[in-house]
Amino acid sequence: MTDTSTTTTSTTHGTDWRAWQQSWDRQQEWYMPDREDRFRVMLDMVEAFCGTEARVLDLACGTGSITARLLDRFPRAVSTGVDLDPALLTIARCTFAGDDRVTLVEADLTDPDWPARLPYDTYDAVLTATALHWLRKEPLRVLYGQLAGLVRPGGVFIDADHMIDDTTPRINAAEEIFSRTRRDQARRAGAVDWAEWWALAAKDPVLAAPTARRFEIYGVHADGEMPSAAWHARVLREQGFEEARPVWASPSDTMLLALR
Repeated sequence: MTDTSTTTTSTTHGTDWRAWQQSWDRQQEWYMPDREDRFRVMLDMVEAFCGTEARVLDLACGTGSITARLLDRFPRAVSTGVDLDPALLTIARCTFAGDDRVTLVEADLTDPDWPARLPYDTYDAVLTATALHWLRKEPLRVLYGQLAGLVRPGGVFIDADHMIDDTTPRINAAEEIFSRTRRDQARRAGAVDWAEWWALAAKDPVLAAPTARRFEIYGVHADGEMPSAAWHARVLREQGFEEARPVWASPSDTMLLALR
């Protein structure tokens, strides 16, 4: 693994990084029970458009959930993970330590110069999941223009995220009630939510310091937005992608594919 910032060793304090990866996955699945299904469809689309040896940019990579599944399915692919979160990047660095297929970059996607930190000028695919809702519309519009310059002609950008359609308030309300009830049931069965997961990370001897830095950067949660899939598709076309439409959806989330 190549890292453009300081690397934390995978053996520090004997931390079990696989366990941290798994606990992050379980916490995310509490919110998104169909999380693995969306990853499967995402990689189906990578194979359809880019083959099995793709150069991938894992945007807002977190712990590297997409990268792990990408390399498990396509061992000859390569991945660049980009994120600003020091705690999640620590888990990613230690998980992929020694894997020369993976490069991790610490960068702020709202910094206009963040693409200059990447190891490649172009990518076959840019993939992201449950991350860009942290951005408001105007920074997201700018980011989409940058991504249009990074994705090669014929390559794809795929985003699986919360995309709210304000024209369906009754459907939205019913889905929210159902999802909240299901989460409450899982919580009573022992599932860990977002806040509890971060509380556990703050107590870990290796993750405590980067977790504290993480909350200095983001606070409790960023003030983002969740525009509709139609908004995302329109702006992606305006910013340089030729086609854009949903390729998967759950009751609350949409996976949008944009073709360069």
